[in-house]
Amino acid sequence: MTLFATGDSVTRAHLHAVVGKGYEEDATADPKVAEYLHISEAFEHADEFDLIHSHYDFMALTYTRLVKTPVLTTIHGFSSPRILSVYRKYRDGYFVSISDSDRVPGLNYLATVYNGIDLSLYPLQESGGDDLVFLGRIHPDKGVHLAIAVARMSGLPLLIAGIIQDEAYFQEQVKPHLDDQIRYIGPVDVPGKNELFARARALLHLNTIPERFGLVLAEANAAGVPVLAMDLGSCREVIQDGQTGFLVNNVREAVRALERLSQIDRNACRQRVQQCFSIETMVEAYERVYHTIFDMEAKRRS
Repeated sequence: MTLFATGDSVTRAHLHAVVGKGYEEDATADPKVAEYLHISEAFEHADEFDLIHSHYDFMALTYTRLVKTPVLTTIHGFSSPRILSVYRKYRDGYFVSISDSDRVPGLNYLATVYNGIDLSLYPLQESGGDDLVFLGRIHPDKGVHLAIAVARMSGLPLLIAGIIQDEAYFQEQVKPHLDDQIRYIGPVDVPGKNELFARARALLHLNTIPERFGLVLAEANAAGVPVLAMDLGSCREVIQDGQTGFLVNNVREAVRALERLSQIDRNACRQRVQQCFSIETMVEAYERVYHTIFDMEAKRRS
């Protein structure tokens, strides 16, 4: 197994790198130059492999008909409707979605494979705290302003953590509401997440657009934390309504759902993540997809 990734990547596979580190960490790098050096390097070595598994969005698709090696593309969401023309051109390739809800018609999907997390990173918090927690990008899509509204209506404290991706949104709709009840603590790493989960009564994920997967939902559930999520996109696939959290349609429903949190079994939250969203489950699913591709390729050659 060979991983084509940045030189600072940590892997047990053979690492093949032509770019030292991600362009977000290297101010001297030109993103497009780095992207195409990386993609072309992988495809120039295509004949060394039985399969190329790409997580590189639409750009790598443009190389797939130039090599004989089959290519599987995992689609981690469609960043813009303008890229769909590329997917349509290469629609007869092999595709995997990360949720049933995040699909477009006409592509040759072989399966949905949910993202997997390392449960050892998120120990079970058997008894929750008193705080509501928002964990994610500070961006209108993630509904931080709705989490603030839930906190105000319920009277419960809210901890907000994550990178500020939209500065104007933060300045206009988040910062003016910060006080002793509602606090912004900045980005957090895994230990920081676990500190939040230990204090959490519930995680608020009131996304304003359909969610593609929602990794933080699985991370919170792994720690036993119930999730209140907007019923948009993949949230219905990740959260079992009434079992690992509650699906809501607006702020008032979220406030009412807080009164039902005692119905959620924290052990059941973790067990569902183990069953559906663990690394082991993800790997097994991808291995099945690989075998499907090899069988299909063998039939084409016969």
